[in-house]
Amino acid sequence: MPLRNRVDPFGVIHAVPERGLFTGNRGIIHDPETKTLLRKRWTLIAWIICVCAFRSVRREPMGRNRKSYDQPDGKAGWTELFFLDEVTALAAGHRPCFFCRRDRASDFVCRFGEAFGIAEPRVPQVDKRLHKERLASGGKPPALTMEELAGLPDGVMFAAGGNAFALRAGKARPWSFAGYGPPVDMGRLDGHGISLLTPATTLAVLRHGFQPVWHPSLQA
Repeated sequence: MPLRNRVDPFGVIHAVPERGLFTGNRGIIHDPETKTLLRKRWTLIAWIICVCAFRSVRREPMGRNRKSYDQPDGKAGWTELFFLDEVTALAAGHRPCFFCRRDRASDFVCRFGEAFGIAEPRVPQVDKRLHKERLASGGKPPALTMEELAGLPDGVMFAAGGNAFALRAGKARPWSFAGYGPPVDMGRLDGHGISLLTPATTLAVLRHGFQPVWHPSLQA
């Protein structure tokens, strides 16, 4: 039985077999005894995207990953969440981690500064803005017209008819936990209540040249 720690572009956490390319976290939101989620869906406003393998560190997903001398069993460490790819994680409101993905995180924050005219941007500024925009933390998805949709950059995700799509080379690619499907005719989406999933702050970073990592299914 898969653990409930796979995140969709809406920021909702599911239990599915597919794991994806990246992990990340929102703080400690699970019970290590039962390996189930708590009612809260974040304990930090720093929602990050991490690599699945880093410096030979081994973790037990949703287990006890903080050891201490007075508590040999350890406390619950951060809750491992998984994403199909970086495009998905960005849509869910996460951003690159400065510990295991420093170059990517620095690139993201620098482009954030360029986008908003901030000479010395800091990651807390990014997190504060993102937390107001994430759907999973109470943000409202802006509605999009077909004209606005056509002007969005690669790597942006949107919803239409309750389904998630990613934009790549001007085409809409339907999303699933297993990967992306064949391109969908954009005209078929008109009238299906199109809304933006990727937070506005991240959209601005993408407009300024940030290149997210895509799942290999995009090339299939």
